[in-house]
Amino acid sequence: MSDIPLDQRGFEKALSELVRNYRATTAGEASYHSDDSVRCHHCMFTTGSTDCSFCTYCRDCTDCTYCTQCTECEHCHQSSYCVRSKRCANSSYLILSEDCTDCVFCFGCVGLVKKEFHILNQKFSRDRYFKLVKELKAALKIA
Repeated sequence: MSDIPLDQRGFEKALSELVRNYRATTAGEASYHSDDSVRCHHCMFTTGSTDCSFCTYCRDCTDCTYCTQCTECEHCHQSSYCVRSKRCANSSYLILSEDCTDCVFCFGCVGLVKKEFHILNQKFSRDRYFKLVKELKAALKIA
């Protein structure tokens, strides 16, 4: 018979202890060359990240899953080449964006869905977008 507490207080105490013990660990499972990462699972060449899963070549990310080449992102999913973005999904080449889904080439955008070449939620032509982004990166000191 197992030692599972069946009362609410006992169960919550046991769960809280499990969470505390897990957070105290730094080991990840089945990761490859994920240096300085904490609790990253099935990641490859991911550095300085925490609680990521199935990420590749990400750096300094937190709670991301299935991301590639992202830097300083939080809670992003199935995204690539994103920088300092939060809670974005299925997107690529986002910079300083939040809560965007299925977006490509957005800079400083929030809450967009299926958009491309936007800065501060405003649409630009492809050429104008890249010109403005170059200027913004220099002004904001973003590599």
